[in-house]
Amino acid sequence: MIQRILKQWCQFRFVNTVGDYSAGERILFLGLLSIMVGTLGALMGWVLLKLIACVTNLAYYGCWSFVHHSIPNELGWVSILIPVVGGLIVGLMARYGSSQIRGHGIPEAMEAVLEKKSRIPPRVAWLKPLASAVSIGTGGPFGAEGPIIMTGAALGSVIGQLIPLSSAERKVLLAAGAAAGMTVIFGTPVAAVLMAVELLLFEWKPRSLIPAAIAATIAQFWRPYLIGTGAMFPMPQTAQLPLSGFLWCVAVGVLAGLLAMALTGLVYFFERQFKELPMHWMWWPALGGLFVGIGGWLDPRALGVGYHNIRAILNSRLSSISVAKLFVAKGLIWSLALGSGTAGGVLAPLVMVGGAAGQLVGTLMPVGTPALWALLVMGGVMGSAMRAPLTAALFGFEVTGNAHALLALLLVCMVAHLVTVLLLDRSIMTKKLAHRGHDIRHELMQDLFEIRRAGDFVRAQAVQQHDTYKPVPSTQLSNPNDIDVSVDEGELLSSVIEVMHINHVQKVCVLAEGGQAVVGVINRDDLIAFYARSRMSDRYRSRAWSFKENHPSG
Repeated sequence: MIQRILKQWCQFRFVNTVGDYSAGERILFLGLLSIMVGTLGALMGWVLLKLIACVTNLAYYGCWSFVHHSIPNELGWVSILIPVVGGLIVGLMARYGSSQIRGHGIPEAMEAVLEKKSRIPPRVAWLKPLASAVSIGTGGPFGAEGPIIMTGAALGSVIGQLIPLSSAERKVLLAAGAAAGMTVIFGTPVAAVLMAVELLLFEWKPRSLIPAAIAATIAQFWRPYLIGTGAMFPMPQTAQLPLSGFLWCVAVGVLAGLLAMALTGLVYFFERQFKELPMHWMWWPALGGLFVGIGGWLDPRALGVGYHNIRAILNSRLSSISVAKLFVAKGLIWSLALGSGTAGGVLAPLVMVGGAAGQLVGTLMPVGTPALWALLVMGGVMGSAMRAPLTAALFGFEVTGNAHALLALLLVCMVAHLVTVLLLDRSIMTKKLAHRGHDIRHELMQDLFEIRRAGDFVRAQAVQQHDTYKPVPSTQLSNPNDIDVSVDEGELLSSVIEVMHINHVQKVCVLAEGGQAVVGVINRDDLIAFYARSRMSDRYRSRAWSFKENHPSG
């Protein structure tokens, strides 16, 4: 009903011909739905944080309270058993509830977009935050952002299944829910929208970008009432780096990229080891919880989400020895626990481990402060591990409010991203999907068939001497049994392909404007050759410039 009213009221405004964007009135409808998705995503983020606090208080303090407390270090060896119990509960929930609650959430959301027509079972919307709250609340060294991103995505997908939408539109709501979830946790709406683009949408269209931005904005609006105001990890404004500092940023970016590679390799090394065990995967989280408990007994700071540790690192409130212990303990127990298949996020652990490494490196730097280098390495590790460098750079700025560090952040994130692109075939997000047979490409490219019109294509084909295609005179097309399917010369090649598929034909006639004259014919071989040439030209290396000496005449 709402959609029909909007269409009738705004019909004169909509562009129905070929233009800069493939847009229509559905954007308005998706925008309205994203308001609801943003509100529900923000609410679920608040619920998840309260659940984590409740489980933490029950497990470590023996009381029923939703007020957040840090995990204590006075329990002694008994604290080793608490993560084991939490892992056992998560394993049971995964086996008898939904196996999609395992892992850190974002790869599962990516898989839903690419392989399942953006359909996520409704039970995931409540099982995922519950399992994550149990895992994190009992000491799991994870962040809350991955589970809430998956929960927000599930909410968007469920709404898209209740309302008649296409799979592409469900994908939009799924990404909008994920952006809302990340925003309410960290207060980073711009980074959340970029995350949706870089990791979930696999496209840059107004149809996708606008609803995701609306959902993130709505979540940011609700955040002060649910979570609080201000930056998540505030730190003092740092001075602008000198030129030599940016040269050091390149070296630090390489270091961040190598660290991201090491952490990714460690996660999947432990995952392979768990797969070799002669037991059902339901028991893996409990076994992983045993090692988490031992690591937490040695350094309790490594347990739980540890947002207070990130604040301490970015404000230089921890000694180098404490930071070194946290770096080793958090990196090991997080990668081991994640490899066991329990529920929890990767963003906060990557930030914490990267920040700890940055503070240690910063003590050796001739310029800047240890806190600044902690921020830079934090962003570099996050961006290169997740293959989302723009998200990481904006995240570092929004989450700290440190505007002077933005340029250096961008440089470090891009250098780290370059390192992993050249040396690491799969990211921490896509390696698991690759093991399941899903080939993911993060490269957003213009669709060749969305930028070339049928008439221009026919004329271009005619002037290529090496092509066997020749324009067909109109007199040879008078027989309707020859080519009985035609398209206008202004149609895009993507529309031509649709016409061929719908009518089960190998070729179509291209008519000039008005339909009185014939421009030519397009067949399937023409389109395949065009696509192949375009792909090969992208890989073709042109000759290096050659210079010759000019001799004056006369």
